[in-house]
Amino acid sequence: VSSAQAAATFVDSFSVATQEDNSTGLTFNNDGTKMFVSGNAGNDVGEYSLTTPFDVSTATFVVRFSASTQDSNPSGVAFNNDGTKMFVIGFSGKDVNEYTLSTGFDLTSTVSFVDSFDVSTHETAPGGLTFNNEGTKMFVVGENFKEVIEYTLTAPFDVSSASFVDSFDVVGQVWRPRDVAFNNDGTKMFVVGHNAVSYTHLRAHETREDL
Repeated sequence: VSSAQAAATFVDSFSVATQEDNSTGLTFNNDGTKMFVSGNAGNDVGEYSLTTPFDVSTATFVVRFSASTQDSNPSGVAFNNDGTKMFVIGFSGKDVNEYTLSTGFDLTSTVSFVDSFDVSTHETAPGGLTFNNEGTKMFVVGENFKEVIEYTLTAPFDVSSASFVDSFDVVGQVWRPRDVAFNNDGTKMFVVGHNAVSYTHLRAHETREDL
């Protein structure tokens, strides 16, 4: 873990404050030409285009999608593989909200709410979510229970088919976990959050995708 952290070098930054001054989640489309930021000041997801893939210095704002009807405090965002489904996890509703997009990774297209999945039994302050590559597993992390929670989905990327599997305690490393991510094959998990004195830490756990 220490060697991976030592290799990281700061490159650039991009401010989203004009659109959202309390950003909570971040994700990209597959080729890095679009960036999506969730926030709980505007209760929305903002879309940005990048002229150079994965280079935030080339980002320009495109549009915002309001998630306020489903949740007044969105805390994270994720997509399925082709971008035709978007998932917004909500701090207020304590659930994962599923939307369909008529054009993948395009919030200017028709975005329709489909369903939601309540995670409050296992986390009352959810902060982030991610899926495995096939969409048959969903992982949620939150500040109150300080765990990464695993769900299985019998229908890929369909939250209505989700059921609880297990959880993994990260309190020894991150006091207030806010988001979770995996490497491509699920053999490494990364959890980001605040510790007791409000510094941000990134920890890599050697683990299997099935926890």
